[in-house]
Amino acid sequence: MPILFPAIDLKEGACVRLKLGDMDQATVYNADPAAQARDFFDLGFRHLHVVDLNGAFEGRAVNAGAVEAILGEVGAEMAVQLGGGIRSMADIERWLDKGVGRVILGTVALRDPALVREAASRFPGRIVVGIDAKGGKVAVEGWAETSALDVVELARRFEDAGVAAIVYTDIDRDGILAGINWESTIALADAVSIPVIASGGLASLADIVRLTMPDATKLEGAISGRALYDGRIDAAEALRVLAQ
Repeated sequence: MPILFPAIDLKEGACVRLKLGDMDQATVYNADPAAQARDFFDLGFRHLHVVDLNGAFEGRAVNAGAVEAILGEVGAEMAVQLGGGIRSMADIERWLDKGVGRVILGTVALRDPALVREAASRFPGRIVVGIDAKGGKVAVEGWAETSALDVVELARRFEDAGVAAIVYTDIDRDGILAGINWESTIALADAVSIPVIASGGLASLADIVRLTMPDATKLEGAISGRALYDGRIDAAEALRVLAQ
């Protein structure tokens, strides 16, 4: 069954959504991220995608207090995956010890692939690679820099590393409810054996239904942010569609 991951993006301690990855275009949805996590649990979700946005830009944990509050609220009941500013083995170990189910490594996947491989070996099933793309090229440092590397090329570097999944985000669609870029997402899933999680632009129940189509079976699931917060997707209906 595909997983729908509700997203909690943290900026300065609050739960926000960005538009096109721009920190200056942030909409605050909840000043209490832990309460938002509990709301998602009460709606029936059992997985949670959390990103420290400030951390992604600064390369260190900035919203650690908010993450710890989320873990204290739902960490025993929801599988929480965390990304943003995790750049060392010490960072990885610290968050796994605190109760994060899986850590997402984005910038270091490009800068230090050996760290990703070592972490995946030491913590089987708990390391996720985050690949964010602008125009098909890998973006890093909180989307502030775009490399010359192709998305599929980076993904294939971890083909035999034992990573649990790849979160693929199309930045050009993120936060604008344009619909997931299914063509590039499924192309990535077809190019590697690693399960792919679709991210960026999920807009409506049509995207949820699309996730259940035969050519999307290699996807682990999809991440939803603004569409859930704005009520464009009814959580109960979405979970029902995915359970069929």
